[in-house]
Amino acid sequence: MAIKYIILGIVFLVVSLIIIPNYSQFGTLPKGKDLQRVQKSKNFSKEKNQFVNRRPHLLQEMRKRMESLPFLVKWFFFDDNQRVPKKRLPETVPNLKSFLEKSDHLKVIWLGHSTLLINLGGTIILLDPIFSVAASPVPFVVKRFQPPVIKLTDLPHIDYVVISHDHYDHLDRDTVKYFKDKKTLFLAPLGVGSHLKGWGISKERITELDWWGEVKRDGITFTATPAQHFSGRGLFNHNKTLWAGWVLEKGPHKVFFSGDSGYDTHFKAIGEKLGPFELVFLDIGQYNKLWKDVHLFPNEVPKAFLDLKAKYLIPIHWAMFEIAMHPWFEPGEKLKINAKKNNINLLTPKFGQLIELGKDQKTSFWWEPFIDKSI
Repeated sequence: MAIKYIILGIVFLVVSLIIIPNYSQFGTLPKGKDLQRVQKSKNFSKEKNQFVNRRPHLLQEMRKRMESLPFLVKWFFFDDNQRVPKKRLPETVPNLKSFLEKSDHLKVIWLGHSTLLINLGGTIILLDPIFSVAASPVPFVVKRFQPPVIKLTDLPHIDYVVISHDHYDHLDRDTVKYFKDKKTLFLAPLGVGSHLKGWGISKERITELDWWGEVKRDGITFTATPAQHFSGRGLFNHNKTLWAGWVLEKGPHKVFFSGDSGYDTHFKAIGEKLGPFELVFLDIGQYNKLWKDVHLFPNEVPKAFLDLKAKYLIPIHWAMFEIAMHPWFEPGEKLKINAKKNNINLLTPKFGQLIELGKDQKTSFWWEPFIDKSI
């Protein structure tokens, strides 16, 4: 049962905090000039000494809900076997040759959860990459459902890695360290660069942005956008680094990547200021009413999509890790229904499937045969 692994993980985490205070998985918080830059952000509360959302008390309210006894009992002692698939989910080995070929079309490969490989006008971008066996500081907690469809060592040259925030399922230490001796450049929200530097990425290769900040590289405009979420990799370092979504624009192509975010007014602001978008990637899984403000529910995804003035949607943040209590397939099933009701152009690729917008974008509801309807 998952409960024994969760308990073991918590014990290990607490022991690590006591015995190994410099355990590198927890990362490195901003200090010196990096901290000064963080503290100058209008999104940083000097009173709270941390970054805050538009509604500054949102996270405090969330924590109170999550400390309730019924939630803790249900989380720790009741194991729903539909949270994890019983069989290996369908996948395809990415056709990297076709992916790298010159094209006027936007090319995307979803590698699972929020990890995406994008060919944007010949520039290769990797978003929120996690190739480790688990999305946690220990290898036996929050394990991935199946191995990555491609090995890190088999990736093509990556021009840019873009990070949305520092949670373990979005910022993976071992994946970052793989790029230590590469020429790959990193873009991240304020403060996250300190983690990257602590894992061996030189400061010259890191660009940090505040919400609405932008930078132009290789003909691409990268813009960090507001999100409603939180950050932290340990028990005592919450919200010391910023969280963000990203807009990538090159020539006729404009893409929005939500990272993790609950629904709020920022989606409409992004759509009005930077839209419309050819394609958006929206967080659709790992939701729960107890943390309803920091992840999108399936019925909120269409609202965010319409706010963003988008043409196509590829859902992310689902089908690879057990982080919430809903069945693993539920986000896809509910979004399928809501997308049809709202006339959304929904694309649901399998892990590793190459999507070339405007040319090869046929997808299926691949998860349907894997739903155990007997339970």
